[in-house]
Amino acid sequence: MTGDWFGAREDLESRGIKFEGRWRGAFYGVLASEEGAGGFFDQELAFGAVVDFDKALGTQLLDGLDGFIEGRWRDPASVDNPNEAVRAAGMFNPSPYETGVDWRLAACGLRYSTPGLGGRKGLLALSGGWLRPVREFLNQPLSLNFLNAAIQSAKGLGGNIPFSSGFSTWGGTVEVKPLDWQYTKAGLFMSYPEGTLAENHGLMMQGDAHDPANNGEFFMGETGFTPLVGEGRLPGKYAFGGYFYGQGNADGGSRYGFYWQADQMLFREPGSAEEGLRLFTMVSFAPPYNNRWPLYAQGGLVYQGPAPGRPADFAQVAVAGGRDSRSSNRTGTMVVEGGYRVQINDWAFLQPFVQCIIQPAGGPEVSDGFIAGFFTGVNF
Repeated sequence: MTGDWFGAREDLESRGIKFEGRWRGAFYGVLASEEGAGGFFDQELAFGAVVDFDKALGTQLLDGLDGFIEGRWRDPASVDNPNEAVRAAGMFNPSPYETGVDWRLAACGLRYSTPGLGGRKGLLALSGGWLRPVREFLNQPLSLNFLNAAIQSAKGLGGNIPFSSGFSTWGGTVEVKPLDWQYTKAGLFMSYPEGTLAENHGLMMQGDAHDPANNGEFFMGETGFTPLVGEGRLPGKYAFGGYFYGQGNADGGSRYGFYWQADQMLFREPGSAEEGLRLFTMVSFAPPYNNRWPLYAQGGLVYQGPAPGRPADFAQVAVAGGRDSRSSNRTGTMVVEGGYRVQINDWAFLQPFVQCIIQPAGGPEVSDGFIAGFFTGVNF
């Protein structure tokens, strides 16, 4: 939206310094819910920068090493939270911008990818610093186009452990990619209580400084395949992962779980690289004795270019649901979300959407929620 800054942006990028920014806003027209009808507008503003040290310092010795930083602001006002009306369990909040609100340091660190180890670029990749585990594992790009927090980021894991866009922590990852279509990745992070509270602004770098015994370890691992399927060489991703989360005295016991992911392009428009129909699915499982959401699944369809002459638009629908171990009748919550994104230009979009949240709190004690609204955003 801000252009090339009279040539300064292009000059900086040629020197290995790239700035990014975005604003996202969503209006939630709650048509029916536990607390009745109402309107809410939630938003996020984020800025970041990436430095390619090879270009910035002009030395091949640092080829493959990048630095990154990202900060953001999310509206902290409770009157802007649609869940004030819907009363869904936190993981199924209609808005993804209600974790880690206010100003926040989201991430800061280094990434290194081998430029030619073993004759292959990217055979080994390392990252370290103040990281968000949700951005390191269970990467499902199509799910980011949806608004319900369960679909977009939590994916079942976030209802049991702090696996959300609001949780940042010290950690590092190692990824090995021996083939173009196969990878294995592992990460070790610090765990600590109440990491997504607005008051810490993403700066809780000592964890629980008052009682370090509450700090612990958080391990994640994932392996997957990214094949090109059939004569059309349609891209897909099939992955399996797991986690072990321990948090000292405050936790009362460790948690672990597993997840499976299967994403696949099903059809490509003739003569196009991106237009067509894509499917994304995933399932997560965790033992029910100390996890609220022991079973969760989601799946969706996204069609890019559904209308003639609109190659960047897409229509989408997704369904997600989880079983709630706290519910006396052992039921759970389900959400259906659909929408159509109109790509206005290279940097702006408008996306009308609907959400239906069935048993928002995990059982029949809270009324179903029905929402219609619009999602919009610009990139700076």
